[in-house]
Parts: sequence; C-alpha cells; structure tokens
Amino acid sequence: MKRIKTICAIFVMACLCFAMCACGNSNNPENVNSDSNTTNLVAESGTSQSDTKKDTDSSDNNKSEPVSDNKNESQPSENTEKTGTDTLVVYFSATGTTKSVAEKIAGVTGADIYEIVPMELYTEADLNWHDSDSRTTHEQDDKSIRPGIASDKLSLDGYTTIYVGYPIWWGEEPRIMDTFVENYDFSGKTMIPFCTSGGSGIGSSGDNLRENAGSGNWIEGARLNANVSELELQDWINSLK
Repeated sequence: MKRIKTICAIFVMACLCFAMCACGNSNNPENVNSDSNTTNLVAESGTSQSDTKKDTDSSDNNKSEPVSDNKNESQPSENTEKTGTDTLVVYFSATGTTKSVAEKIAGVTGADIYEIVPMELYTEADLNWHDSDSRTTHEQDDKSIRPGIASDKLSLDGYTTIYVGYPIWWGEEPRIMDTFVENYDFSGKTMIPFCTSGGSGIGSSGDNLRENAGSGNWIEGARLNANVSELELQDWINSLK
C-alpha cells in the first residue's frame, strides 16, 4: 500500500513539471512563425506585394513623334531683299546646276538674286528625258503649257540689268520660264539670258523668252559650264558691254 502511494506521488510531480515546461515554451519569441513576421514587416512599410510590380521600361513614353519631311511640297521664296544694286539674277534650277552658276554671277556682279520655285517640284522621274511619258516631255512638247510659280511676286523697281538663268530642256527653255517672263514688264531693262546644259547651246531659248516677254532689251545670251570660274564669268560679263 505504501508503494502505491509513492508511485502516485511521483506521477503527480511528473505531471506538474510537464505542465510548467509547456507554459514556458509558449512565451518564447523565437517560436514566432516566419511567415507571420514577413506579413507584419510588409504591413509596417505601407507597401503591398502588388505595388512592387511596376513598369520600369515604359517604351511608349520614349517614342518620338514622326517628323514630316514632304520633299514634294514647294517652299515659296522670300521677297528679294534689295541691297541698292541695279542688277538682279533670276534663275530656275531643277537639279542645282543652274543655281550654282547663278550664285557665282551674283557674287561677281554684286547682284540681288531671285529663285523661280515651281508650284510642283520636279522629281527624278519628271526629268527623265528617256521617258516619252514623263512630265517634262509633255511640257516641252506643248508650248502652251505654263507651270505655276510658288515664289513670291517680284518687284523690278530699281533694276536696270537682269540676268535670266535656266537649264536647257529638249533644246529650249523650260516652260516655267515662259510663265515667268509673261508675268512681268521688263520695259527699260537689259535682259541677259544664260543657260546650263549637258552639251546643247542656248539655241532659240533667248529669242523665245524675248518674244513671250514682249518687253525689255534682250541681248544674246550664252551657255555656261557648271564649273565655270569667276574669272571666266567676269570675262563674259565684260564682253557684254
């Protein structure tokens, strides 16, 4: 009987020890669930998981707007700014050759310069003289055609000498030159035609312009090489006097 009491006492003491250990372990901070700790840190920072998914490469914001570069739209020239000279160089140039010569003449003579700009610029296809259906072929075949001019209206007041430059197309002046001379009064002006070409001379183009203009003192012009020097130009100009 005494032995049974002893065993029961040991059993009760063991239960009490176990209960005390269990209570102590439940208060240990190291046993906090790691997932719960992560959730608490996110909440404290004020940032949710979905907020961290941002577009870091917003390519649409880096796209530049397309630049318009319509080369077929002619740009009218500004009115010629007079410098007090009595000499003017007027020219039409489809490829830049006549322009280069005109600028050299203006440099040698100290003249003002005026470019004849067409309403519709000439493309490479338009200038194809091998094509019987090209724009320039049709224009040169029909002497009544008068292409429009986009340049501002020109004032001839104060000018006494006017050089008129153009390329030779199909042995004659481009029809846009006829448009130009028919729209101005050249009375009292000395008109000096000059042209550029791959080999053809000035031909009847000067006479055609004189007849279509109906005014002005038109003298015989000349064909000038694209690479003509200033000295050669000066010699030619002196010969006109």
